Amino acid sequence: MVPTKIGIRQLVEFILRSGDLNPTANSQNTALKGAQIHRRLQKKRGADYEKEYAVKRVVEVAGTELTVEGRADGVVIGDELFIEEIKTSDPTYDELSENTKTLYWSQAKVYGAILSQDLDYEQVTIQLTYYQRPTDDVLEQQQTFSRQELSEFFDELINEYQEWVRWQRDWRSVRNQSAQKLAFPFSEYRAGQRELAVAVYKTILTEQRLFVEAPTGTGKTISTLFPSIKAIGEAKMERIFYLTAKQSTQHVAEEALELMAEGGLKLKSITLTAKDKIIFPEEVGVNPENNPYMLGYYDRVKDGIQDVLEHENQLTKEVIQKYAKKHTLDPFEFSLDLSLFCDLIIGDYNYLFDPRVYLQRYFSNVDKGNFFLIDEAHNLVSRSREMYSAEINTDQVVKAQELFETSGHDVDSSTVKRWLNRLGNELTIIQNTFEKENKEALVDYQPLGPLENVMLKFNEAVREWLPKQPDGDLTDQILSVFFACSVYLKIAEYYDESYRIIIKKTEVGINVQEQILDPSPYLDASLKKGRGAVFFSATLSPVDYYQETLGSSDALSLRMDSPFEQRQQNILITDYIDTRFANREESLPQIVASIDMLVSAKAGNYLIFCPSYAYLDQIASAFRVLRPEVQVEQQNNQMSPEDRTAFLDKFRTPSATTLVGFAVLGGIFSEGIDLTDEQLIGVGIVSVGLPGLNVERNLLRDYFDEKNGHGFEYAYQLPGMNHVLQAAGRLIRTKRDRGNVVLMDQRFAGYRYLKLFPKHWSNYRQISSIFDLKKAVNGFWQR
Repeated sequence: MVPTKIGIRQLVEFILRSGDLNPTANSQNTALKGAQIHRRLQKKRGADYEKEYAVKRVVEVAGTELTVEGRADGVVIGDELFIEEIKTSDPTYDELSENTKTLYWSQAKVYGAILSQDLDYEQVTIQLTYYQRPTDDVLEQQQTFSRQELSEFFDELINEYQEWVRWQRDWRSVRNQSAQKLAFPFSEYRAGQRELAVAVYKTILTEQRLFVEAPTGTGKTISTLFPSIKAIGEAKMERIFYLTAKQSTQHVAEEALELMAEGGLKLKSITLTAKDKIIFPEEVGVNPENNPYMLGYYDRVKDGIQDVLEHENQLTKEVIQKYAKKHTLDPFEFSLDLSLFCDLIIGDYNYLFDPRVYLQRYFSNVDKGNFFLIDEAHNLVSRSREMYSAEINTDQVVKAQELFETSGHDVDSSTVKRWLNRLGNELTIIQNTFEKENKEALVDYQPLGPLENVMLKFNEAVREWLPKQPDGDLTDQILSVFFACSVYLKIAEYYDESYRIIIKKTEVGINVQEQILDPSPYLDASLKKGRGAVFFSATLSPVDYYQETLGSSDALSLRMDSPFEQRQQNILITDYIDTRFANREESLPQIVASIDMLVSAKAGNYLIFCPSYAYLDQIASAFRVLRPEVQVEQQNNQMSPEDRTAFLDKFRTPSATTLVGFAVLGGIFSEGIDLTDEQLIGVGIVSVGLPGLNVERNLLRDYFDEKNGHGFEYAYQLPGMNHVLQAAGRLIRTKRDRGNVVLMDQRFAGYRYLKLFPKHWSNYRQISSIFDLKKAVNGFWQR
């Protein structure tokens, strides 16, 4: 059985934290930077100093065994027992709240309580070492405690925590029994579903990683969740993280849970929503010290948690907001605190992988009780590069400087203004070098140390200055620069041989970007925090590309057949169309004529995907001229959520006429949408979807050419083909769907692309003329 356990820090904070929630007062440090500072201080200690000393105690609480564990930063076992606790943060020690200091000391006292008994010492000397990062100041304080008083302190903590252990014990019993009895929520498995469920279950048992390419219609969500929940019921693990790139796929997971709940499943699940999407409107722009949902937060949060756990199982955004309002709690922080008591956590990729926002409460240490389900995993390749990259630009700094001059400021602002100007000067020096080179972009392999040093000093000044300032345009803009610097500095800590500095021209100056080319080692490190993972998507070919770029080269793989019949769709390659840039003007009439042939054979709804907005405008305009009577809808790059809904509603509204929608490959309409039955009967794809040539892509190409000889494929071809497959996948969503897919580019007929076709595209046909296309499309509908 997976034991009931809690980290020492987590126990102390849950029981003893009190007072206000003030996220802006939190340290700007990353766990990586904190670890670096810890190691630097630990190296200065004596030879008998044991760092990262494991501390563990199993106690019986409420009739169950509770494991309390952690790592003391340093221990000296000699004539006396010495324990060091190192804390790293930005404010001075005196600026910390009394509750924060209590939490620091209490964590060390728990280490002392356990080790004094395990190692048989009557007293313990505890040293709190506080490192203030911006100034590098180190404060050391010592206290001596008797074994008896530390033991009493520990017993009091455990006594207060026992009601939560009792709840967890009783809930696990209910949960596990329901999971053991749970039947698959459909009368029968679709083709391939049982195979997928078995593969996921075996992956959990063997603590491995699995890549699954499962075509549309396989039922990936239920086929991965169901065996994972069965494994929880058998006490193989404790918690599932269902990680996604889009909110729409989170809703699919919620629906699968509702279905299983109807079948008797008792499971606590929570959907984590981005802060700006879940906080109350009245919180927007309000400082923490004036926000009633943050004032006294920790004095009310336990009552709120208890209330939710007694009355709810599926904690969606609406449920969280309801109870947050009832108990006057910030809903975003409340959701994070509630998640500690949940069996399934649904959320964005960044909660595991992003070094800036990952959930430290779960992923500071390895926990084999956690398992990761990673949906639409093809999206993680580009998303992970975004997570480990950062940028700053002159425009932000210049705007702040201008506001300083026009808004007026007092003597207290002189330090911030001086460092803001220094930051501007540093960017100007870089700009002068850039302009001398007279290039579109300047690329450097080495980090910009002088720029980082000025950023650090600027942020230090802002932290002291900001609390004294009134709200306004100036403080908003200074904060904008502050956050840009904070992110840049955090990412700078990861800088290695896979990074490049890219400098480009902007409206008033330059943009400086830290761009990672290969974040796979960092993804691997994140995945190692849990038991294992399943990556799944309709498009994960070639699998070795995804395994390598997602840090899982040794993972297992499973490529599943489509549950649909090949005859449901007609795959046609027009080898008479050349969409390479030099031939686009010449091929435009052939493209428009081919679209006309596709949509003329049968009245209905069609989607035409183009590689860029400019090309889309060109093709759509020419089609309107040719067929002015046909209704045309066109995606643009300024669409609001309401505009997107309206676009799709046109396809979902029954009509006897023809509708042709033009959209971009890789855009919001090329994946994650369902248009079933007669809502979509044909898809046209213009070009092989190669991303546009740019500096970043060329750097990727060069990097992987040197690493594995596949630079062009990794930078251009495979991301483009993934967009093609996703767009084509909009057509066949159910067994009732029928239609044509026209691939308008002769390159699709070459081996380089044919080898990437999924198995259910093996019935493709090459078409050599507009006349042959007309016959093929008409013939499909006649059959």
